[in-house]
Amino acid sequence: MKLVLLFIFIAFALQANAQSETCTGSLGDPVINQDFGSGTNPGAQLPFGVTDMTYTTNNCPTDGSYTIANSLTGANNTHPYTWYNVPHDHTGNPNGYMMIVNASYAPSIFFTQTANGLCPNTQYYFSAYILNLMIPGPITASYNHPDITFSIETTNGAVLKTINTGAIPASNQNVGSTNWIQYGAFVTTPVNATSLVVKMVNNAPGGNGNDFILDDITFRACGPIILSGIGSVTGGSNTAICQGTKTTYNLQASVIGDNSPVYQWQTSYNNGNWSDVTGSNTAALTVNFTGADPAGTYQYRMGVANGSLITDAGCRVYSTPITIIVNPLPVVPAIPDQTVCETYPLTLMASGGASYTWTGPGLQPTSQNPLVINNVTPANAGTYSVVALSDKGCPAPPVKVNVAVIPKIVPLVSPDVAICAGETAQLSSSGGKYYKWMPSTGLDHDDTPNPVASPLQTTTYTVHISNDGCADSSKTVTVTVNQNPVANAGNDIVLFEGQSAKLNGIVKGDNITGFSWSPATFLSDPNSLNPVASPIDDITYTLTAVSLTCGSSASKVFVRVYKKIVIPNTFSPNNDGINDYWNIGGLVTYPQSALLVYNRYGQLVYQSTGYAKHWDGSVNGTPLPAGTYYYIIDLKNNTPKLSGWVLIVR
Repeated sequence: MKLVLLFIFIAFALQANAQSETCTGSLGDPVINQDFGSGTNPGAQLPFGVTDMTYTTNNCPTDGSYTIANSLTGANNTHPYTWYNVPHDHTGNPNGYMMIVNASYAPSIFFTQTANGLCPNTQYYFSAYILNLMIPGPITASYNHPDITFSIETTNGAVLKTINTGAIPASNQNVGSTNWIQYGAFVTTPVNATSLVVKMVNNAPGGNGNDFILDDITFRACGPIILSGIGSVTGGSNTAICQGTKTTYNLQASVIGDNSPVYQWQTSYNNGNWSDVTGSNTAALTVNFTGADPAGTYQYRMGVANGSLITDAGCRVYSTPITIIVNPLPVVPAIPDQTVCETYPLTLMASGGASYTWTGPGLQPTSQNPLVINNVTPANAGTYSVVALSDKGCPAPPVKVNVAVIPKIVPLVSPDVAICAGETAQLSSSGGKYYKWMPSTGLDHDDTPNPVASPLQTTTYTVHISNDGCADSSKTVTVTVNQNPVANAGNDIVLFEGQSAKLNGIVKGDNITGFSWSPATFLSDPNSLNPVASPIDDITYTLTAVSLTCGSSASKVFVRVYKKIVIPNTFSPNNDGINDYWNIGGLVTYPQSALLVYNRYGQLVYQSTGYAKHWDGSVNGTPLPAGTYYYIIDLKNNTPKLSGWVLIVR
């Protein structure tokens, strides 16, 4: 019975032969807006009662089934040479879902949806987009093309409007893109009706073609033409200002073909939800921008409805939105202050804008960015300012940058100097801010312009002069160190009376002009470094050397003259006043000497240190008997010991 009714309905629809209609007036917001959602493949199955087809997750469904997907790929593998690959939905959203249908073998109602929240006695416009999947060609020449009837009914089944698409044409393969076709129809809701049912009937059989995609099903109010604009209804619907601008716009609207419209202005920010402008129910709207408005897109539209229905947004139709764009100002990052050396290039770089205007000391306004000034001079020092413009011509607040120019280095250094060893020299330099002396050896400081130098030998110093990162400039100064005269008279000399010795004098130093020995007594040549000395007593000689630049130096040598030792081999200690003592000549001049006397038995009978008192031939006050005694004398001067015998005669 249902199938019979369906065929009767199809026959009625075909007989009506309604044509697709287009709303030429103003449209309201969609009451139904079935775009099937968005996401990854596959999309979810449609709710129960929407379709009688079988759901599949395969995005190339078989006969009698459908899927929800954001693309149709692999069609030429599953349906070679018959189906298009469709990369996205009708709107071009790569994630937007659409309903892909492979029709049933028998005609059927494949889609049903109820539109709730409608306004009674209001004209609505229904539309949907359909894409024929069949690729034109020899294989598909005999295939059935989609043929769909749309039926708009009351909830109790009364048909208000039908429209038949006829055979939906295929896309032109030569164009290289698929062809979505919009189909639509007008319908006026009955009095007190707030819901309508939309049904879609697939008239052509499946199994041999009749494959299509359905997307973007909408149901929205359709009313009279509403004209609107800025200043007047013909004044244009788009304008732009820069953020921070203070201005006022007078928006105007009028309705054609309705003598008693009821108005309600709406506004939206950045394509957000539309909201009513409180108290704005006339054909004009004044919009004030205070200068503190955030950047973005401000839209305004006029809503029109019949009488009290104006309070229900679903009953209105709307004018084309008037768009006022508040373009943002460029955000220009702060530019660090610059310090540049004289004669160096200066580069100032701004960012954040589409174009720039630079001004500065002695600089004509220029759009150069980065701003480059070659061979900077002190005249280029000062404050520079840049104004950045956005691609919409909006200027950012000026950004300032201070530029300091370091004067170029004019290096000066003190002249070369000569000093004597041990002396100091004051060095000096100028022309910069920072100084570095190399080498640092012999300097009290190596990072001042005026160090004190006391090198031990001739040194050339280099000073590197710089100014806050500017290139160094170097100068040199040589400190010549003249070595002081150094006289060396040599080691002390020991000789015996009557002997001679050569003095070993050495003289060193720079610019020596002369040397001499003093006193000249007993010297062969006092002006020779190595004279022969023949003193008869102890004597000290002084060698003096004289330098032309560094004074004189003296050194002494002591010559010890030991007297001859005369050792008698006989004495007669008999108190006759003649030869009573052993009078050893010269031994008194050896105060450290040691004298030891032994008898023939090896017994020590006498000893003394030095010889201040001569021996009287006794031991402990007792005279020794006459005879031969043996002595050893150690002069304690690194000379061989003296030994022998002495005879005591009584």
